[in-house]
Order: sequence, then structure tokens, then C-alpha cells
Amino acid sequence: MSLPDLAWLALAAYAAHILEEFVLDWRNWARAVIGLPVEWTDFYVTNAVVVVLGFAQAELAPRFALGPLTYAALMLINATFFHVLPFARTKGRYSPGLSTAILFFYPLGIAMFWQAHNEGRLSLGVAIAAFAAGALLMAYPVVMLKLKNRPYFRQG
Repeated sequence: MSLPDLAWLALAAYAAHILEEFVLDWRNWARAVIGLPVEWTDFYVTNAVVVVLGFAQAELAPRFALGPLTYAALMLINATFFHVLPFARTKGRYSPGLSTAILFFYPLGIAMFWQAHNEGRLSLGVAIAAFAAGALLMAYPVVMLKLKNRPYFRQG
């Protein structure tokens, strides 16, 4: 399977992941377990952006490997830091999204890097850039959530 094929599968996997998080009430879990001051509107907007990025990376995959590799890194970071580690730290409290993170994000994320390597499109610099960009994409909404309630950023 080519990197573009895997990129499209990654978008489908993210859609399944969003559905699992929504149905199993990720918002209340995130508030209780990781202390994020998140509302459902934050969840909707953030995940709409992730879906748009998913379409963009899949479309760019034939010409721009950094796009899908950043998406793969985002999936791996999300799975690890927002699902697996909190599950382990809470001694087994289920994190909504954990199942799709394990079943889809890890295999697809790794496969995308492996395939980019096989296609000669992966270098150490590209891998570092992908993980740096993926980490920034993961951190951005979290930072925005933390900032929005500070007096300087309140608009009311």
C-alpha cells in the first residue's frame, strides 16, 4: 500500500477515533482525568480542523511526504499522551478513544513512516520535522484552552 493510500486510511481512522471519543464522552473524561477546561464546542472545532488537515495531508501525500508523516506523528502522539499514558496512570480508567488509538493509530502511524522509508521519502530531518509539527499541532488546542480563560484573552 502506498503512502497516499495509507494517508487516506489515516483520515478514516481519525474519523472513527473522533466518533469513539464523542460517544464515550471524552469531554467529561478530559475534565476529570487530565484537567482540560474543554467544552463540546472546543471538541467539535478542534476535530473539524483535524478532519480538514486529514483531507489536506492525503491530497498532498503523492508530492509532499511531510504532510502525511506529520498526521501520522499527530496520531502517534495523541495515542500515547492522551490515551495510553493516562490509562496507565489511572490504573486502567478507560480513556475514550483508547481502542481506536491502539487498533488504528499505532499500526497506521508506524506503517506510514515505514512506507515513506520504503519509498525513499523519509530522512532523519523529515522524521524530526514530522514529529515536531505533530507535537505542535497536538499542543496548539491545549494551549488555546489554557489561555482562553486568562483575563487578557477574555472578550467579554
